[in-house]
Amino acid sequence: MTTSRHLRKGGRLWGLCILMFYSIPLSCLANFSQARELIYKIKEGLPRGTFIGAIGVDLNLDFTVDPPFLFNFAQKKVSEQYVNLSNTTGELYTSATEIDREALCPDNLLGHGCILSLDVLVLPQQYFQLIKIKIVIEDVNDNRPKFPMDEITISVPENVPVNARYAVEQSAVDPDLGLHGVQTYWLVNDFGVFTLDVEENEGGELTPFLIVTEALDRETQAEYITDIIAEDGGTPPLLGAATLKITITDVNDNCPQFTESQINVTLHGNTTKGAHLARLHAFDPDLGANAQISYAYSERVPRDTRSLFHLDKITGVIKLAGKIDTGTATFYKLTVLAVGPGCIPAVAFVTVHIIKVVTGPPTVTPRYIAPEKDGVLTIKESEPAFSPIAFFTIKNTDVNQKVECHLEGLGPFRLGPYRMFKNEYLLETTEPLDYEKTQEYKLVVVAKSSNGLVIKTFLMVQVLDENDNAPVFQQSWVEISVEENNPPNTFLTQLKASDQDSESRGEVIYLLGGDAPGIFVVDRVTGVLTVATSLDREEKETYRFIVRAVDQGTPRRESIATIIVTVQDRNDNSPRFINKDFTFFVPENFPGYGEIGVLSVTDADAGENGWVALSILNGSDIFLIDTGRGALRAKTSLDREQQGTYQLWIEAVDGGEPALSSVTMVTVLLLDVNDNPPIVLFPQSNQSYMLVLPNTEPGTSITEVYAVDKDTGMNAVIAYSIIKRKGGELGSFDIDPKTGNITLKRELSSRGLYSLLVKVSDHGQPEPLYSTVMVNLFVNETASNESYIQSLLTREADIEVEERPWYIGHMAEGPEKSELLPCRPVLIALSVTCLGLFLLVVTLTSYICCKRFKKSRKKKSEVEIPLKIQSDSMQAGNRKLRQI
Repeated sequence: MTTSRHLRKGGRLWGLCILMFYSIPLSCLANFSQARELIYKIKEGLPRGTFIGAIGVDLNLDFTVDPPFLFNFAQKKVSEQYVNLSNTTGELYTSATEIDREALCPDNLLGHGCILSLDVLVLPQQYFQLIKIKIVIEDVNDNRPKFPMDEITISVPENVPVNARYAVEQSAVDPDLGLHGVQTYWLVNDFGVFTLDVEENEGGELTPFLIVTEALDRETQAEYITDIIAEDGGTPPLLGAATLKITITDVNDNCPQFTESQINVTLHGNTTKGAHLARLHAFDPDLGANAQISYAYSERVPRDTRSLFHLDKITGVIKLAGKIDTGTATFYKLTVLAVGPGCIPAVAFVTVHIIKVVTGPPTVTPRYIAPEKDGVLTIKESEPAFSPIAFFTIKNTDVNQKVECHLEGLGPFRLGPYRMFKNEYLLETTEPLDYEKTQEYKLVVVAKSSNGLVIKTFLMVQVLDENDNAPVFQQSWVEISVEENNPPNTFLTQLKASDQDSESRGEVIYLLGGDAPGIFVVDRVTGVLTVATSLDREEKETYRFIVRAVDQGTPRRESIATIIVTVQDRNDNSPRFINKDFTFFVPENFPGYGEIGVLSVTDADAGENGWVALSILNGSDIFLIDTGRGALRAKTSLDREQQGTYQLWIEAVDGGEPALSSVTMVTVLLLDVNDNPPIVLFPQSNQSYMLVLPNTEPGTSITEVYAVDKDTGMNAVIAYSIIKRKGGELGSFDIDPKTGNITLKRELSSRGLYSLLVKVSDHGQPEPLYSTVMVNLFVNETASNESYIQSLLTREADIEVEERPWYIGHMAEGPEKSELLPCRPVLIALSVTCLGLFLLVVTLTSYICCKRFKKSRKKKSEVEIPLKIQSDSMQAGNRKLRQI
């Protein structure tokens, strides 16, 4: 029974476990398989590696589980090329492909949102989740407004009322949204007669309207050319520009007017048919059909008079059409009308006086050299002085009559006989003509006979314009100032040049010179000068180039204006240290306020923006720095043993508004100076001692001297040596110069106190420092009588010098040195012997020289010896002396 009961109980447990095994994973899977959604927001155009979000952190996942979580994209999508996913942490970063909202969502121009959708799987299976990621791409101001065309033309009638509005249908488009889209429009030049208004429709689109603010007159100015600017709401705003051409259309608001309303003509009775009598000229400032003029006689002029004097309705020329009957009339008054469309005709009066001719009047036959049409001669203004225009031949039916011929009218012309030919007259210029001063001249050639008969020939000379004037700038030297970091397409100035020539010869276009940098742009028609990019004063402060004004004549003429653009500084550069960090090596005990080092710092800005002040952010209680020069100093002398390294943070602040700054780290390393002697740590005092057994064998290490030196390097390398001793035999003990270990070298022959004076020296430069310590060794079996030992230690006694410095080492031991002592008398004897031999040689030499000198004087007194022989003997004697 008990066994079956246990079996039934165990079966229930197994069943419960099996049920939990199948139920728990299913519930977990059901929990994790629910798709979750995460939403992140980023701006477009972010650089590679910009953090977007952490999926694991936002899901509150426990990263300590084992096996760890894995994160993968569910499938490759186009949107995933913009995002990188960390498989271990689930962090999302921007990829190398820059996100451009306008390219990613080209149809999303109404601001409904641009979204990148991603599916991320959380693995392994036991943690499985499907995460829906939505990345909202926010717009930035990275597009400038753009007009659909570079030139916009609007036609406005000249009689339009003030405040009339004309829509500029070609409005600008900006792909950016909201405030980053187009916000306003404005004109570069409104000429004082226009302004712009902006209207917003129900869809939020802005349309600019051109408003006429003053009365227009096409005859005063027929065309206005300026730039229309579209500006968005970004910071800084971006601009778009197009040329706005406003054409003033003509309205028939002017009527013809005669240049002369009263003309008198004298006509001889025998004037031939077809003779040119007069030319009427009327002018209408309107254009086209509105300016068409026709000439006609008034209804008051009799029909037969009209038939006698023919009037050309197009040119206004009156010619004699029939034969004059001097018996019936001597006076005609012709009323001529100039008729324009929709106008009251202008009226001019031509009075013709008829002179009866008793005998045949002189006749004038013109022959034209210059081009002529309908009595109008044309001559180029480039013709030189004394250019011939026409020949006039005078004929008279009465050979008894004398005829005089002269010229009437104003202008640089003269009429004179042509060389030796009779009755031949030449009309020519007296100086060059100038179209810009006078365009036409009216001349009359008058032939007068001696009996008073006069005949007149009317001429009109028109001057033809040529391209003889170059454009002239209003200012040939233009200086412009612009702040750096300006927005692109910044307006600089508008250049203006005029040309006195007519038609296309006077039309001026503007071009940049070959020395102009590519960042500057000038409008060919308006002369508006802009800079296409942002300027940087630190890169270049002054730009100097020329702008050309070129006309459209043949050959083309031009003039130049010099442009100087000065870029004004802004505080856009932080101070910059020449090194990333500085390290200065200074010997310790360096005097206070001495110059440790100089920190060089520069600022690319100018003026106050480039003035730099230095300050210490930490450690100002020990160090100080010259504000301007940058010299670092310590207020007090520094000790390496107290602190060997100092790290300072130095800040450089410029004088701009707002001020910019930078920070660098300065490390001051103190170099060791041998200013500390060794300190003996053992033995602790000169009164301490050590017990040494008498039977201690030679070579046994007895004790050691231990010392330290606070300096470093060679200044801290210690050497030990025994310099004096008391008790025992010389050389009984030896000390290791490196370790300070004292070793017994000989057997101890007696008991008692042995005292060794040990010198502890360093290797410092220029002079080593040292300390001394007394090492006391009490040789006995026991040290029971402490008072006796202390009395020995306090007793003053001479200590023998141990002439063996630390650097000799083991080269000379005590016994060997004692063996050298018997050699001392031998050395003294050798020295005395050498000194005696030297004195003997000197004495002999002196004696021989004196003896030879006396002998030579004796021989000289008895017999004369040749000089040469004497010299030879003296030389031989000297040689012997030298040999001796």
